[in-house]
Amino acid sequence: MSAKEIVQKFYKSDALIDREVIKDFLHPEVIVEWNSSTGFVELNYDSLLNLSNDLSKAYVRSKVRISHLIGENDLISVRYSHFVKTIENPREEMLLAHFIVIWQIKDNKLFRGYQMSQLS
Repeated sequence: MSAKEIVQKFYKSDALIDREVIKDFLHPEVIVEWNSSTGFVELNYDSLLNLSNDLSKAYVRSKVRISHLIGENDLISVRYSHFVKTIENPREEMLLAHFIVIWQIKDNKLFRGYQMSQLS
């Protein structure tokens, strides 16, 4: 599987809200440097699993709409919007945030991520 296919498969899966699924995609030494609307955070393997677990408590459905997916060797850039359905209102899809991330793939896993986001 190509690096681009790995990233695309990741965002089409339930990995963002399923701790067990995300494990299949993450390199054990993964690091994500995330600049968000609220500041900078650095996430490692365990904190990414915890984030996925926390999201699963608030949302019953997660959907990513990719607008751009560009790859060169082991580096993949993806621009997407993240939509969710809350436990309180599972019929209404709401835009959570817009993201852009550059992923480095190593051993067919997500290894380094450089992400920026803005709340909707």
